[in-house]
Amino acid sequence: MIQKLEKDLNIELLDRSGHRAKFTDTGLMMLEKGRLLLSAAKDLEKQALQLSSGWEKELVIALDVSFPFEVLLPHIEAFHALNKQTLLKFSYHTLAGSWEELTHNGADIILGAINEPPTSAAWSYKMLGTLDNVFVVAPNHPLAAFSDRLTNEQLCLHRAIVISDSARFCHPLQTNLMEEQPQIHVDDFHSKVALLRAGMGCGFLPRHIASPWLATGELIEKSVISFREKDVAYMAWRDGNHGLAQHWWRETLLASRDIAQLYQ
Repeated sequence: MIQKLEKDLNIELLDRSGHRAKFTDTGLMMLEKGRLLLSAAKDLEKQALQLSSGWEKELVIALDVSFPFEVLLPHIEAFHALNKQTLLKFSYHTLAGSWEELTHNGADIILGAINEPPTSAAWSYKMLGTLDNVFVVAPNHPLAAFSDRLTNEQLCLHRAIVISDSARFCHPLQTNLMEEQPQIHVDDFHSKVALLRAGMGCGFLPRHIASPWLATGELIEKSVISFREKDVAYMAWRDGNHGLAQHWWRETLLASRDIAQLYQ
C-alpha cells in the first residue's frame, strides 16, 4: 500500500537505505496529517449519525445579563458527559434584547428574560419566578446620608447607572428609571457595580447580584418610595426545534433546583 501511494504521488515516504525502513520527512508529515484527517472523518461520521438520530449540530442559548453563568456549569458538564457532538453557544443580552434573540435571531432557548413575553405560536415559555430589585449606593454617595425613604424628586438630582437594552428590532424596555434623571449607560452588571461601588451614581440591582457587596458594606441598600420591586423572569424556547439537545436542556433547566432557588 505504501509503495502504491509512493508511485501514485511520485514521492518517497520511507527511507529504505538502512537496516530498517524509517519515515522520511514527507512520510512523517503524511502520517501526522493523515491521523488528523482520519480523526476528522470519524467525527464527521459521528456527527452525521447523531444528526440523523435527532441531535442538533449546535444549540444556541441566550441569557439575560441578570442570570449567573455559574449556575449552568454542572449542566454543561452533564451534557458533555453524554458525548454528543452538539456545539453549545451561549450569549448575554439585556431587557427586550433577550426576547429578540428568540424572536429575531434564532436562539433555541432563552433563560432569565424579564418582562412579558411576546405572543406567538412559534415559541413556548414558562415563568421561572421573580427577581427582587434593591436600590443601592456607595457609602460615600450623597444619598447614603438620608434615613427616610427616598422620593422620585431626590433620585432625579443624582446620576443613575443604567444597563442599556440590547434590542435592535424590538421596542426597548426601561425599568425603575425616570427620564428626568441624569444617566450613565453600560452594557453589563459588572460595569454597573463598578460605577456604583465608586460612588459615581446610584441604581437598582437584582438582590442576588447586590448581596456580596451589601455584605461587605461596599454598597448600601436604601428604601425608595416608588419603584418596581420585582421583575418576573421567564424561560422560553423555539417550538420549531424538535432536536434532542434542545429537549435535554429544556427539561434539565426546568428541573434545576439552583434555578428555582434563584427565582424564589
